[in-house]
Amino acid sequence: MFLLQDGSTNEIEVAIGTESKESLMTEQRIDAPQDDDGSGPNFFGMILSAVIVALFAVLWIAQSKQPSPAVHLGFLVTQLALVSIVMWQACDPFADAAQWIGKRFHIPGSVRGATLDAVASSMPELFSGIFFVLAAMSFFGHQNSPDSHATGAEGFGSTIATCAGSAVYNMILIPAFCALVISFKRPSRPTIDVEPAVITRDGLWFVGCSVLLIVFLNADSMSWWMGVILLAAYAAYVMHLYYDAKHHKKVVEHIHLYLDKHGVEVDHAELDASVTSAGLRLASTSTKLVRETYSITRQYSEAGEDPPPDEAGILFGYAGVPLNMATCWMVIAVATLIVAGACYYLVEVTLGIAEDLKVPAFFVAVILAAAASSVPDTLLAIAAARRGDDSGAVSNAFGSNIFDICVCLAIPLFINSYLMDWQPVTLLENGEPIPGLVGLRYLLMAMTVVTLGV
Repeated sequence: MFLLQDGSTNEIEVAIGTESKESLMTEQRIDAPQDDDGSGPNFFGMILSAVIVALFAVLWIAQSKQPSPAVHLGFLVTQLALVSIVMWQACDPFADAAQWIGKRFHIPGSVRGATLDAVASSMPELFSGIFFVLAAMSFFGHQNSPDSHATGAEGFGSTIATCAGSAVYNMILIPAFCALVISFKRPSRPTIDVEPAVITRDGLWFVGCSVLLIVFLNADSMSWWMGVILLAAYAAYVMHLYYDAKHHKKVVEHIHLYLDKHGVEVDHAELDASVTSAGLRLASTSTKLVRETYSITRQYSEAGEDPPPDEAGILFGYAGVPLNMATCWMVIAVATLIVAGACYYLVEVTLGIAEDLKVPAFFVAVILAAAASSVPDTLLAIAAARRGDDSGAVSNAFGSNIFDICVCLAIPLFINSYLMDWQPVTLLENGEPIPGLVGLRYLLMAMTVVTLGV
């Protein structure tokens, strides 16, 4: 569940009082329940992946020796699971690199979650949308083909299904998974504490973008200028985040100066009051995180040591790449290429499953492709919450949805329009709306109403 912090200190007591740091840290190590912050190798993920690989090998052998529709369908589904694992392992180091950039430039967790983490976890939706369009165009041929208008129904329709299905998944299942994992892995604070300003900011932007998409989907076709509007909306959202980041930087500088002057043992209520009296705002949970980071940095400085270097975890956390400005961008580039290749395969598998089941690709995309592409979103949000960055976890879900709606639909729309000589992309199939599109509209409306209610 979400616990909205209004800036008061009643709900969170900070473990820094009048005692010395050394005695308090010793007491915490002995008496306090130890939280699992998710660092270190992911043994469970490795075992699960090994099981999926073994199942894939068994079905591959069975398919080659005695082909059957059931075995072939199972073989395709295991391929889908493998693609999810590859995307997960590629997005993990991408997210680590993005987090390093956020720390380097003092970007707050909520803004980092809504931008850098959201882009990292939404790469599958972006590349899947592009490849759905290209696959449909390659099937129907050039723009003068009499069947070329079916590209909208098959290609861009699957793109809409993947992005909208992922948005539904993110808003319903990611908060649930985060709450369940944190209740077991973080016993000292088993709730997701979210700043009200974050919920208001990202929630309203998500509602606005959802309404915009619903309006566009109620038309019989989508034109390239709609993509321009979607990208403009995302640019406005990023500008809003930019001003929030500037405000957060001022708050961090104020807290650091206050702690330099009064010492790290200052009462937390007094620290919160100093932030408010300076005309600034920051929830109590975020103040605690800034203070903890300051304390750790100061301990290393007093000991004459450098903090351990940040790493981008690879191979389920059993290896790592030390991060600096050069390796950071190298990790991002390599991860992007891997995700692009995995998404091409995801599209091929999705179309294969639709053909085996003899159902429109739209239905397979809205369920299986959307779920597979949302695996990175889920794991990144859980990891952020386990680190104590609850606002970043929730912002990741909101930010991913906004990125999916505005960018992951706009770019494939541009590509489709360009390949169709800038003709509108139809949302009709045999004169009727794409099967499932009407229901998806109502689902988006319901989710928008629920978001407003929350």
